[in-house]
Amino acid sequence: MKWLIDLFTSSLGRKLLMALTGLFLISFLVIHCTINAMIFYNDGGTTFSHWGHFMGTNPVIRTLEVGLVAGFLIHIFQGLLLWKRNHQARPVKYSVSKDPKSTWYSRSMGLLGTLLLLFLIMHTSHFWIPNRTHQFTQGEELPLYNMMFEVFSNPWVVFFYVVGCVSLFWHLLHGFASAFQTLGLNHLKYNGIISFIGTAFSIIVPFLFALMPIAVYLKWIN
Repeated sequence: MKWLIDLFTSSLGRKLLMALTGLFLISFLVIHCTINAMIFYNDGGTTFSHWGHFMGTNPVIRTLEVGLVAGFLIHIFQGLLLWKRNHQARPVKYSVSKDPKSTWYSRSMGLLGTLLLLFLIMHTSHFWIPNRTHQFTQGEELPLYNMMFEVFSNPWVVFFYVVGCVSLFWHLLHGFASAFQTLGLNHLKYNGIISFIGTAFSIIVPFLFALMPIAVYLKWIN
């Protein structure tokens, strides 16, 4: 057991945890985005509410939800630790970058992660926390579809949601490929495919997430 603790408290172990939890959260984004995109059926929320109810009441999904929360907390905690360690190792920025191939967003994962954390706090306080609290106290779900119209009637909320989705785009653009590299799953033969899938995923998912509040605010959906 000691070797396992030593592994996941080392710099390499923290990177492995970041990669594993990152890929797990990416799978969650696929499901979450798919369910939310049901609002584009524009059928008065019937399809969206059906699948939202399934996600909120299915015992398997609810059990996995505990793992999801743990995954978020571990990913955030390890990210902060890695950022702190990197900052302490190099408190003064180099006048010339040692890696000309590195991108600004790969060097700004701490900032992007912080913006995403603030966005996550805002998003869960709008929907997930009130809904789960109401389920535990009243035994029933809140009308999430109607809540979306109420929340996204505020242009500032819509603006900050879009900013959060832009941050998610940059975060995914680096994190997707980085996770495969950390886990040793990159290969010359497959790097092009991984890069293409990662870029497409990083564009499509944040775009759909951003389009939802915009569509509600502009009354493209009723």
